[in-house]
Amino acid sequence: MNDMTPIQKSSPKDWETDQEVRWCPGCGDYAILKAVQRTMPELGRKPEDTVFISGIGCSSRFPYYMETYGFHTIHGRAPAVATGVKLANPDLDVWIITGDGDALSIGGNHTMHLLRRNLDCQILLFNNEIYGLTKGQYSPTSRVGTKSPSTPFGSVDRPATPCAFALGSGARFVARGFDVSKHLPDVLKAAHAHKGAAFIEIFQNCIVYNKDVFEDFAAPKGAEARQLWLQDGQPMLFDGGSKGIAMDMDTLTLKVVGVAEGDWQAAGVIVHNVKNRAIAHMLVEMPFGEFPMALGVLYDDPRPTFDSAVVEQNAKLSEGKTPDLQALISKGQTWTVE
Repeated sequence: MNDMTPIQKSSPKDWETDQEVRWCPGCGDYAILKAVQRTMPELGRKPEDTVFISGIGCSSRFPYYMETYGFHTIHGRAPAVATGVKLANPDLDVWIITGDGDALSIGGNHTMHLLRRNLDCQILLFNNEIYGLTKGQYSPTSRVGTKSPSTPFGSVDRPATPCAFALGSGARFVARGFDVSKHLPDVLKAAHAHKGAAFIEIFQNCIVYNKDVFEDFAAPKGAEARQLWLQDGQPMLFDGGSKGIAMDMDTLTLKVVGVAEGDWQAAGVIVHNVKNRAIAHMLVEMPFGEFPMALGVLYDDPRPTFDSAVVEQNAKLSEGKTPDLQALISKGQTWTVE
């Protein structure tokens, strides 16, 4: 009996193309690309079973740099193309790369319906709170007061919150990370393990048009005091365990509490439950400054996917039938041209 040849695990190099990576020097996209390329070998998938699909924007160059199948589509329409790809070949591992403008402005409608339908895919939304490709106009996520070519006196728009948008659209997996975080690969792996539409907001530094806008929580120095990394089944502690998130039972809102001598139970600190949708909503809406930035997997509660339902329906409808293209074409009213 012949021995089975073991399948060799891929390496990050197997996921890199020979294309020159062309973003502005210092762009956060480089760090995200490396995080994805480092993560892919750990997922147990092959490059030929994987497809990256993007819309328009700086982030949308991503498929050129992944040694997989890929589509660089049109503005805001990556979810529509991804849906077609997944339905045509459900065995493919589908990743959508998009930005805050691509996904939440012209593509807002498509993003919403992809999440509502729960297509089995991973959506990486690079949020730099600006339109980088088209020279720095304000975007749907730009903060009030953002000065740009399209808002020279400062934006008066209230920004969209991508994770709140995702939850409101029916997303069953919502997570956050940022470009240079060492925890980003863990978030990517959790998203891939989720069966259904996994939405990840990745804060990304635009070095040219919105430099260091996330420095207040993403800078390495003092990060413990400003980042709340969530883990299922673990207390919501930050600042070295000296502070935590508790529920104010009078107002049914979250609050920051001090933790004395590590006794988080006595302080009333909440234990994170990724299936608690109500708490996930509260976490994404916490005002930064008064609260830390909630990062990691905020919500993860799978349900049947759109693509599996379509495949199952088609299988039932085709039972006992013989494929016959000519019969299908000839069916119904026809004309003969002489």
